[in-house]
Amino acid sequence: MRQEWSSNWVRSVQPRKQRKYRYNAPQHVRKAFLSVHLSKELRAKYGIRSLVARKDDSVEVMRGTSKGLRGKIARVDTKNSAVYIEGIAVKKVSGTEAMKPIKASNVRLIDLYLEDKQRAAKLNRLAVAANKAKAAATVGDKK
Repeated sequence: MRQEWSSNWVRSVQPRKQRKYRYNAPQHVRKAFLSVHLSKELRAKYGIRSLVARKDDSVEVMRGTSKGLRGKIARVDTKNSAVYIEGIAVKKVSGTEAMKPIKASNVRLIDLYLEDKQRAAKLNRLAVAANKAKAAATVGDKK
């Protein structure tokens, strides 16, 4: 097994190799691990299934003890592949509250933060491409 992370690594059935790939991945690759599913409304609007989580996106927790809670993403931690949501906290032994890290795979995007012009432009491009693909598929079905 390789000692360092490799972008050429394809896959393995062994969980230890999958874990090693994720733990040793560089920051720019870890960002992709923060993809979050979109709600049905957003999926229909943009024609895509998932998107990378970003600060100020509104999400709903789908799994765990915080299931069903909604809030805004306060912080995204690429190093630990976690998102921190406003209003979801745990009480520490000292009595103070700390934000609870939640894995990105356990949340669903409800509302997107579109003040970021690059992100908005990317979503518009994806929506146009999805509509073209959908139109081509319907034309192919009629033949």
